[in-house]
Amino acid sequence: MQPDPDRPEVALCADMLAPEGYGEIIGGSQRIHDAALLERRIGEHGLQLADYQWYLDLRRYGSVPHSGFGMGIERCTAWISGTHHIRETIPFPRTLYRMYP
Repeated sequence: MQPDPDRPEVALCADMLAPEGYGEIIGGSQRIHDAALLERRIGEHGLQLADYQWYLDLRRYGSVPHSGFGMGIERCTAWISGTHHIRETIPFPRTLYRMYP
């Protein structure tokens, strides 16, 4: 995630939390678009640079500042409908006797 230029100890991201224990239903952030910063962060976390070479190449050859979000449809549905268990909102849940849709 892209660090905030005014406060580098935090990132440019947000999570939308639903009340009553449903948790995070939407998460979004701005991605790191600077290849040098991304390389440094990969090293700080002790990860192998070779494993992320393809991702670094995306940054080197044409990346622009960008962001996105993801919504947990099942969690959001559970929160809106007041369902007690997320499994009841999954179209094809895995259960003890059903492993395949």
